[in-house]
Amino acid sequence: MSINIRETNGRREVFDIVRNRFVALTPEEWVRQHFIRYLHEELMYPLELMQVEGAITLNGMTQRCDIVVYDNEVKPLIIVECKKETVPLTQKVIDQACRYNLVLQVPFLCITNGAQQVCCKVDFEGKQLIGIPELPKYHKKC
Repeated sequence: MSINIRETNGRREVFDIVRNRFVALTPEEWVRQHFIRYLHEELMYPLELMQVEGAITLNGMTQRCDIVVYDNEVKPLIIVECKKETVPLTQKVIDQACRYNLVLQVPFLCITNGAQQVCCKVDFEGKQLIGIPELPKYHKKC
């Protein structure tokens, strides 16, 4: 699936296949759109189980998760935090995803800048993150 880019009134836009509309093509959006395709085409997650820039309330403030992937029971499964390629994947970026997870309680977190990705499984009992080489592939529960 190719990425659809257009220019409107001097502004570059990319078609978001999850939100089903054109959005401003920022460096972070470029990373997000490629990661959506990775989740869909490589890991086989249905687009219908993804949410882009979904709002959550954290400490009384509205925050937006870059990508949240849900399971078949529409329970949050994965939080993906996207940064532009020049932003290093530091503890600060991991902490951001972890703060979102205080609300969503997902078992998997991923941060990416397009060039690198860091994936973790959340150990709720041990209160720790366990690094994993990649996110699990989609599997439909019967």
